[in-house]
Amino acid sequence: MQVNGFHSVEEKRKPTISPADNSLRVPIQIQDASSVTEIQATLAKLNEQESSVTVRLDALIASQKELSRDLGRLDLMRAHLGSQAVATRSISNNMLSNAASTANRISSAVERLDLEQERVKATLNVVEQVAELKACVSGVTGSMGAPQDWETAAGYLNRASKIPKEIVDGSFAETIVPSAEIPDPPRLTLEHAAESLCGLFIREFEKAAEESNGAKVTRFFKLFPLIGKSDVGLDVYGRYVCQGVASRARSNLNAGTGGAQRKDAFFYANALTKLFEHIAQIVENHGGLVERHYGAGRMVRVIERLQVEADIQGGIIIDTWSDERNIDRTLTDIRSYAFTFLVQSFLPAPPARSSTPRTASPARRDGATEFPVQEDDGADMKDVDGFLSEIAVVLGRWSLYSRFLAAKCKDSSSLSDVGPQTLSMPPLLVNSSLIKKVNDRLCSPFNVMTTFFFRRSVEKAFQLDEQPADLSLTLSKSIPSNPPYITSAVDDVMYIVNQIVQRSLATSQRGVVENVIPTIARVLGSDFFGMIQRKMRDESYPKPLVQGGFPPELTIIAFLVLINNLNVSADYVKRIVQSKTSSAPDVGLLDGDNSMASKTLTDLFPFNHDAVFVSNTLKSLLTSFEVKTSELINDGIYVVFKNVMKPRLRPILADTFRDIDYSMTEEELEDLSREAEGESDRSIVAEDAVQRRFQNGWDALTTPIARILTEANFEKLLTMIVAYLSEVLEKRIWSFYGRINGLGAVRLERDIAGIVSAAVRGGRYGLRDVFTRCTQICLIMNMEADEWEELQVATNEEAGDAASEWKINNEERSRAKAMIDDS
Repeated sequence: MQVNGFHSVEEKRKPTISPADNSLRVPIQIQDASSVTEIQATLAKLNEQESSVTVRLDALIASQKELSRDLGRLDLMRAHLGSQAVATRSISNNMLSNAASTANRISSAVERLDLEQERVKATLNVVEQVAELKACVSGVTGSMGAPQDWETAAGYLNRASKIPKEIVDGSFAETIVPSAEIPDPPRLTLEHAAESLCGLFIREFEKAAEESNGAKVTRFFKLFPLIGKSDVGLDVYGRYVCQGVASRARSNLNAGTGGAQRKDAFFYANALTKLFEHIAQIVENHGGLVERHYGAGRMVRVIERLQVEADIQGGIIIDTWSDERNIDRTLTDIRSYAFTFLVQSFLPAPPARSSTPRTASPARRDGATEFPVQEDDGADMKDVDGFLSEIAVVLGRWSLYSRFLAAKCKDSSSLSDVGPQTLSMPPLLVNSSLIKKVNDRLCSPFNVMTTFFFRRSVEKAFQLDEQPADLSLTLSKSIPSNPPYITSAVDDVMYIVNQIVQRSLATSQRGVVENVIPTIARVLGSDFFGMIQRKMRDESYPKPLVQGGFPPELTIIAFLVLINNLNVSADYVKRIVQSKTSSAPDVGLLDGDNSMASKTLTDLFPFNHDAVFVSNTLKSLLTSFEVKTSELINDGIYVVFKNVMKPRLRPILADTFRDIDYSMTEEELEDLSREAEGESDRSIVAEDAVQRRFQNGWDALTTPIARILTEANFEKLLTMIVAYLSEVLEKRIWSFYGRINGLGAVRLERDIAGIVSAAVRGGRYGLRDVFTRCTQICLIMNMEADEWEELQVATNEEAGDAASEWKINNEERSRAKAMIDDS
């Protein structure tokens, strides 16, 4: 290998022989040499080989000397190690073997001693436990004798329960413990004593319960766990508290037997509330006693017994309420109601008459025979509203009761780590008969009644719908009422929507919200929205009565008000939903005394992820309603633009540019101005003549509409009008091609700027972008020659940037520049 012209060290050490040097590598035999040169070469090669062999031999001899020295040193070290090994074996045999055997004997003795000590301790422990057992057996028997000291006897049994079973049942205890007075084995004696005391405690507990002696009830209740009968004690206690719950519930329900109290709208709701409150008080006040004497989590057994009684008493109250209120009859009437007015309103309209349509009520449409509104037979709305309020209160109380029991049944350690929003319904409630009755006799009727109540309210609202009074498109006539100008149906229906949403949330039942909120969305999207859409299409559509005319003023006003109805109702629904889904919504639980308590969705729906589900359901209501209303609003705005605004806009522009000549020279303008000095109408020669004319026409066109429409609707209409105005104005500018001079171009640019300012007046500067083409055309017309050349050069060099700044293309710019006639 050669690097930068030099051979590496390895290559220098190795002889390099090329094919050309083959004669040197295989020397010619001296006998075969034919010349002196060959003889000398062969001799030189032999000398080289001799030198190489000598060097290798010297290296081997030198390395052999070193190896010999190393072998000698190893022999010396082996001799020393041998002597050390002999000395070590001598020490091990003479000294350490005796010490090791001694240590082994000591260790074995210690182990035997530890084993004997453990056996002695175990024996002593057995003896002590047997002695304790004997004392307990004697103590129990003695305490149950003449002294009748039940607490002491229970204490002895509790002490005996702590002795291991193998000791109690062992042969040693069966031999030592029995005596002449107590001959039975200890296990049998203790079991007989426990059973005897258990029966005694039950009798004394029930006797104290009958006498309403709370001290004795507590005394014997605390003794059951001491004798190993905790389950019996909890069952007895459960029966005791359930008797109190049943007695209190019957007294509350019988308080209205006279009839006067049962007519109270919230009598049964209050009765059920008192039942839940009584159970909650028992659990809260007695839970500490039970947990202290029976152990943690044992209160759940009592709660289960209480829930069984709650199922019975709550079911009685709900069934009685249903029978007293004739709920089944009401549901039958609701299902048979035909909603005649709504159905007739959506039937195809007969041929329209030539007279102006009446917009106040769908019952009297174009060409329809006028008839008085007939009330269909059905459920009384006042009664249904009362039933819904009462059911909402009951469901709200049931939710609070369920949440309370869920928190009590939840493990205390997990409850301290996790918030109440992660609660889950305990099995004792999920499997209870009361929850099934709540769903069947309360939630289901609530859903049916709510649907009927809302749809009937919508029907009633449109039956009594009234237009805002004294609306006029004439600016000289003032409007006495305040905006927004909507019909009475919007306020009525949105009030009912808010009431129903609030009432549904107050139930704290996911199933109710899951049914009611989509029902509201469906009724709003079909009946409410459909009624407005039908009126806009059939009653108030702004079309001229004769060809080429304008729609009647009353029809235009009615159509504008209907558009306002959609906008305001969408805003109402948005505010309702936002108030309920915000961090602190205005949601309350309606009590019997009409008090309200502010609650968030998380407070109202604490189980699992119900709060998130309810929030999403409310937002879906808003989304669906906004989509439908926005589409119809846009369609209505377009109708107003096409039938009302567009036909009047062209005459306004025609009047704006009336008698305006942009080809006049400065001298001609001065002569015209002198001629008009004596005349009253100087609008032709005034510098702002075009702007003032357009301003007057524009105000007359837009102001009457603006003071009736809501701001959001008018903004949409104005955007549409301005877009059309820019198109018409651009065509007007192009129409001056060849009829405008340099001075006229300046005047035209000033007039166009005045028109734009008038159109976007009121801070609507974003609409100026619509007129960009018009202003750019005027800008090109008034460019100087050098500016025009610079623009052409810049356009050719920077085609992309220039095109993005200009809304008119090169051809249109050239056409605009050629509009001026300088001849």
